[in-house]
Amino acid sequence: MFKPSFARTAVRAASQARAAARIANGVRPISTTRVMLKDEPKDKDPFTAATTAAPGGASGQHEGAWARTDENVKIEYPEDHEMPRSPIVQGRGGMHFKRTLASFSLEGKVSVVTGGARGLGLVMGQALVNSGSHLAIVDLNKEEAEEQARKLVQQFSDENPGLDPEDLPKVTAHYSDVSDPESVNKAFAEILAAHGKVDSLVTSAGFTENFDAISYPYDRIKKLWGVNVDGTYLWSTTVAKHLMERKSPGSIVMIGSMSGAIVNVPQPQAPYNAAKAAVRHLAASFAVEWAGHNIRVNCISPGYMLTALTRKILDENPELNKKWTSLIPVGKMGTPEDLMGAVTFLLSDAARYVTGAELRVDGGYTVT
Repeated sequence: MFKPSFARTAVRAASQARAAARIANGVRPISTTRVMLKDEPKDKDPFTAATTAAPGGASGQHEGAWARTDENVKIEYPEDHEMPRSPIVQGRGGMHFKRTLASFSLEGKVSVVTGGARGLGLVMGQALVNSGSHLAIVDLNKEEAEEQARKLVQQFSDENPGLDPEDLPKVTAHYSDVSDPESVNKAFAEILAAHGKVDSLVTSAGFTENFDAISYPYDRIKKLWGVNVDGTYLWSTTVAKHLMERKSPGSIVMIGSMSGAIVNVPQPQAPYNAAKAAVRHLAASFAVEWAGHNIRVNCISPGYMLTALTRKILDENPELNKKWTSLIPVGKMGTPEDLMGAVTFLLSDAARYVTGAELRVDGGYTVT
C-alpha cells in the first residue's frame, strides 16, 4: 500500500509531466502560476530575471539600487559656529480680517518650543506667535535664541502697526540642554517665572547625521538619542506634570520625522530613524496615558524640508537633491512654512478631539 506522502509525490510528478507536455504542444495550462520545466533557465521568466535598469551598486548593476543606502554618504552635524542662521519668514502680513474658525486662535496661551532658535522650530514658533500665543524659545544657543526672540517681536510689530506695546506678544529665550534633567528643570523654572504658566509644548530640538551603522561613532549615537529621544521625553513629562498640577488642559506636539516610518535612501542614518520612531510612539503612548488629564499629545512627521541647514548640505552634496526629489510624489521638498498650519491646528482647540495622531507633512513620500 502506498503511503499518503508517496502518493502525493507521484500525483504531483504526473501533473508536472502533463503540464510540460502541454507546453511542448503549445497549450498553456489554466493557472496563474507559470509552470517551468526542470532544465529551463530561470532568467527566461521576465518577472524573476534581474535587470540592469538601475545604476550599479556595490554588487554591480541591478534593479533596486536606488532603494539602497550608500555607505559613502557621510554627513556629520556641524559645530554650532558653522550652523547657518535661519531667517524670519513673513508672518501675518499686516492686519487682516479673513474669515476663519475662531478655534484656531491661540490667544492668551503660552507656548514653549525646544530647538526654537533656528530651522523648523523657529518657523513653528513664529506661527504660534502669529496665532496669538506668547512664546518661550528654548535652545542650546541662548544668544541666537535671544536674537531671534527680538526679531520675532519686531516683525510682529512691523506687520501690525499701531498696536499698543502691551498687545505685543511676549517672546523670551532660555538655555537648555534638553537631554539633561537638571538643565530642563532650570529652564522650565525660568519660563514659569517669566510667563506664569505653560499651555503648549512643541519638541523640535533634534538633529540627524549620516554614517553607515558599523562606522557610526557610538558617542555621537548617544548624543543623537539624547537630544531626539531623551529631550522629547524630559520636556513632555515636565510640561505634562505642570498641567496636571494646574488641573489645566494642554497640548503637546512632538516633531518626529517620516524617517520614523521609512528608511531614507541613499544616506544611511539608522540611529536617527530609530530615534524618530521612538518619538512617534512616545506621542501615542503619552496620548493614552494623559487623556484623562485633558492633555492632548500628537506628532508631526515632516519629510525633506529646505531649512538653512538642509540647503547647506545640498550645496555640499548636490547629487542628493535629485535623488531625494525623485522619490517625492509632488516633485519638490517642503519649506519650514509648510509646518505653520499643521502645528497651529494641533495645538489649538480646532484639534480638541485629536490625540495620539501622527500628521505626516512629506509631499506624499511615505504613501508610495
